[in-house]
Amino acid sequence: MEQEVLAYLDVDGNIIDTQTAEQRGISNEVIHFDNSDNSLEIIRHSTAHLMAQAIKELYNNSQFFVGPVVDEGFYYDFRVDEKISEDDLKRIEKKMKELIKKKHKIEKYEMTKAEALEKFADDDLKLAVLSRIPDESISIYKQGEFEDLCRGPHVPALRFLHNFKLTRVAGAYLGGDENSEMLTRIYGIAFADKESLKEHLKMIEEAKKRDHRKLGSELELFTFDEESGAGLPFWMPKGARLRAKIEDILFKAHRKREYEPVRGPEILKAQMWHTSGHYACYGENMYLTEIDEQEYGIKPMNCIGHIQIFKQSGKSYRDLPVKYFEYGVVHRHEKSGVLHGLLRVREFTQDDAHIFCTPEQIKAEVIEVVEFVDAVMKKFDFNYTMEVSTKPEKAIGEDAVWELATQGLKDALNENNIAFKIDEGGGAFYGPKIDVKITDALGRKWQCGTIQVDFNLPERFGLEYVAEDNTRKQPVMIHRAILGSFERFIAILTEHYAGEFPFFIAPTQIIFVPISTDHVAYAKELKNLLIDEGIDSEIYDKNDSLNKRIRLAEKQRVPYVAIIGDEEVKNRAIAIRDRRAKEQYNLTQDELMVKLIQQLKEGKI
Repeated sequence: MEQEVLAYLDVDGNIIDTQTAEQRGISNEVIHFDNSDNSLEIIRHSTAHLMAQAIKELYNNSQFFVGPVVDEGFYYDFRVDEKISEDDLKRIEKKMKELIKKKHKIEKYEMTKAEALEKFADDDLKLAVLSRIPDESISIYKQGEFEDLCRGPHVPALRFLHNFKLTRVAGAYLGGDENSEMLTRIYGIAFADKESLKEHLKMIEEAKKRDHRKLGSELELFTFDEESGAGLPFWMPKGARLRAKIEDILFKAHRKREYEPVRGPEILKAQMWHTSGHYACYGENMYLTEIDEQEYGIKPMNCIGHIQIFKQSGKSYRDLPVKYFEYGVVHRHEKSGVLHGLLRVREFTQDDAHIFCTPEQIKAEVIEVVEFVDAVMKKFDFNYTMEVSTKPEKAIGEDAVWELATQGLKDALNENNIAFKIDEGGGAFYGPKIDVKITDALGRKWQCGTIQVDFNLPERFGLEYVAEDNTRKQPVMIHRAILGSFERFIAILTEHYAGEFPFFIAPTQIIFVPISTDHVAYAKELKNLLIDEGIDSEIYDKNDSLNKRIRLAEKQRVPYVAIIGDEEVKNRAIAIRDRRAKEQYNLTQDELMVKLIQQLKEGKI
């Protein structure tokens, strides 16, 4: 069966829906009705409008703000007189299906901005949308009695929109401003076919089971306390052990690659942040305070500390590259509406590093970092892709410098046959970057590491090295983080493994369950031997039945549960329940030590 035409791509690669194509006489590259990225963008955006139309018919005085496509599907922000809960989603879905049966076409017409301001004069949310549109020509899409401001693209008719599901209700500040009104937001998902929708809904259910906030509580990894402050995680003993193991593995991996550990202050005079450009380009995300009548800023990034350390002693071309790394604690003023477990917090620790090198060394250093990224991601069973992010609107530095830095990143990837996409305008304010996007066990993509080439900060802080011809030259600064932050990476790891962490990072690697008090001494002896080898264990010897203690141990998802009774004490042995292999077997004490030490070594990078 021939696929239906959903839209077209124009000569610049922009999506043009059939309504616009007809107006402009365009019939270039065809976008078919399928589950390709371009097709799904159109389907999901149109489904957002269908949802808005259903809400308009179901709820009095409903008004709509924006309804974009996002990574997880689509959403619409709107205002209604009554509270909408998760229980109302089925009612809205039912109305959406009724509207599809009416077979409305989706039509497009245009008007001037002045006409649009007059048309929507009584709708403050539409006026807010119009205030953000610089164009003088405004497009409106209409389906039946419903119409909305929109630049598109949209499907030709509602009949394309059968396969959707509304997933959740949330609150959202108008325009993302926490000082503004709270609107209602409904999220949804849509596909071209029923089977893809069904598979996605299965994934959502599995994701709920793997939610790092749920598992973090069950496994006693971390917690949050609203009285102490939103977005500020507290690491519990097991979570701190998990984190320490990852930190240790990475510390050794850095040292093998000739990075030197450093540490900078967490607060600096505001003048430093003015010089760097953070104050002007990132100031709204910083925490500022006053000490001795001078303004200070708590660091949102670690760059300045490493710059000041580099400046402390003269450098020659023979010293370069200089590589500094730090597990740097940073603070960023994230809006309360975007905080989400460990994935989005206000205090976090970056696995941050800065490489100071000559321009000629950029390519080799970027490739070495890419190889480091590859080693880490393979160790944790992640597939990944890379994107080169270019100059954003809010940036420092000359265009020529940006072009040079951006081309350096592209050349390093191209010459090593590493595929990448382009994210236009997604760079840091001081330089272009490579973003590492990892894919977890459920097929979800996450932004983690980043590699940034920066000519701007070395110039602003007057960094120099003595070149081979005895002149003073400016080094290039490469910013890089592989995990991104320990908080975010641990959240992703927790969901990726569903709490079943590999042995070498598991917060508790083995739990000993003595059958009676007579067997506790042997369990303690084994625990102390394992501590000497860097292996963490626990002893479940509370006054509960043996079966209950075994069940409690297994709920912790540890790699091994070891039962100790008379035979084990007598023979210096252990009865193992291997959770990962789903097997039970006996080992001598020596065999156990060899096995666990060997598995610990598997964490080397």
